[in-house]
Amino acid sequence: MARESDILIIGSGVAGLTAALNLSKFARVTIITKKEADDTSTSQAQGGIATVLDSADRFEYHIRDTHTAGAGLCRSEAVESIVREGPQAIRELIDFGARFNVSAKGELDLGREGGHSHRRIVHAADMTGREVERALLQTVRTSDRIDLLENHTALNLVTAGLSGGVKGTDATPENRCIGCYVHSAESGEVIPWSARAVILASGGSGKVYLYTSNPEVATGAGVAMAYRAGADVANMEFIQFHPTCLFHPEAKSFLISEAVRGEGAVLRTMDGEAFMERYHPMKDLAPRDIVARAIDSELKKSGDDYVLLDSTHKPAKQIMERFPNIYERCLQLGYDMTKESIPVVPAAHYTCGGVLTDMDGKTTVPGLFACGEVACTGLHGANRLASNSLLEAVVMADHIADALKRDWGAISSAPMPHIPDWDPGDAVDSDEQVVITHNWDEIRRTMWNYVGIVRTNRRLERAKHRIDLLQREVDEYYWNFRITRELIELRNLVTVGSLIVRCAMARKESRGLHFTLDYPESDDSLKFDTIINRKNEETRR
Repeated sequence: MARESDILIIGSGVAGLTAALNLSKFARVTIITKKEADDTSTSQAQGGIATVLDSADRFEYHIRDTHTAGAGLCRSEAVESIVREGPQAIRELIDFGARFNVSAKGELDLGREGGHSHRRIVHAADMTGREVERALLQTVRTSDRIDLLENHTALNLVTAGLSGGVKGTDATPENRCIGCYVHSAESGEVIPWSARAVILASGGSGKVYLYTSNPEVATGAGVAMAYRAGADVANMEFIQFHPTCLFHPEAKSFLISEAVRGEGAVLRTMDGEAFMERYHPMKDLAPRDIVARAIDSELKKSGDDYVLLDSTHKPAKQIMERFPNIYERCLQLGYDMTKESIPVVPAAHYTCGGVLTDMDGKTTVPGLFACGEVACTGLHGANRLASNSLLEAVVMADHIADALKRDWGAISSAPMPHIPDWDPGDAVDSDEQVVITHNWDEIRRTMWNYVGIVRTNRRLERAKHRIDLLQREVDEYYWNFRITRELIELRNLVTVGSLIVRCAMARKESRGLHFTLDYPESDDSLKFDTIINRKNEETRR
């Protein structure tokens, strides 16, 4: 049965929820989310939200740190706007009910993380994302102007020409987004969902890699759908690998926050040597890309499976109070981090590129907006500064709400667009789930082995060859069998993997998170954004 909403938001993390709360003041909003509403990257964010609140700190320092981490590719307009609106973003979250740590003086307690020159990380112990998600979800669920639908997966965006012809997923510049096909896990049906505006807030693409800190839902849906709909996608080569995920067979995707090093923990080799001073003047507080490559280098030299993170020189009470969740989880797995070092390895963590937007969150397809990790505003450049992501999500969600409010009179007066029913064609039920499972595993291993922390031309060529074959196989499977969430996710993963590889092949230098042995130095003549769209399959500057 066809459905419609004033505004359809895809994703229930901090970006989607913040946008919904602001948009509900003048429009009816529907949020769809793949699994449970709190099954998001936001919920797993440990460190905090970076903003300038201390008298010793300045916006200019935060701006400088962001540009430094971004390796020359940050967009100045994005950095200036998002950093300077940080204090307002924190006040907004507090107004929505978020509870952050405060000092004995009653002021917000500010932590420090790698790449930051000052203490400016607002946090809720080591579970900041979980607290923000809790507060926003609680407020959303009390609104009678927001519908929140769990276990609904976005399948394809729908575009239509200004003359009214529906184009499905093949857009031309004069097309606008008019809604989305949505798959219901409960009924198995594909629902045509019309909307006056669609907002992608679907998170990142970490599950395209074998090892990741991301939740199961982070399969690159927003980027893949936007690309298929004709939107520009930018800088997908810049995948941030978090330096420190816990190395343990039972610790699936468990992140050890960078804030642990911010509070003085030291990375050591298996024989106890502190090694970061060989790689960067900031040692263990160096930007994430440098720390991840340093660990990767040490592991390749030693042949070990992991390095050690040592916080045993810090007071036990301080560790337990500042990082209660990390401490308890490590204890459950047999590690007392107040008494022994814990094993850590890098893992895919954050997608710095994404769907290209302006500062109103508008993509290059009219009617389609994006915010949060799925978007590329230019804030992160070639490498995200720690704890800038939740900040960006809140600020850009506000910008989208402001932009839609300005134009809402004209938007709301137009007829609600119509989307045809989903045509399943001759698709039948598949009894070969093993095909999806095998291809899922192959794409993730291919990306990890050939498009990981350190790259080469040969590795990228191998990855492209394998992914091109997988793309054809998955497309054939997609058009011949009934839609399932697993099939949707596999299709998106293959698309995202292809975009990452093609962007990486276009960058003939090492910059930020993209490091290649064939071009180990940065080349300032190559300071460009790598942009791909359906109409221009070649990357362009």
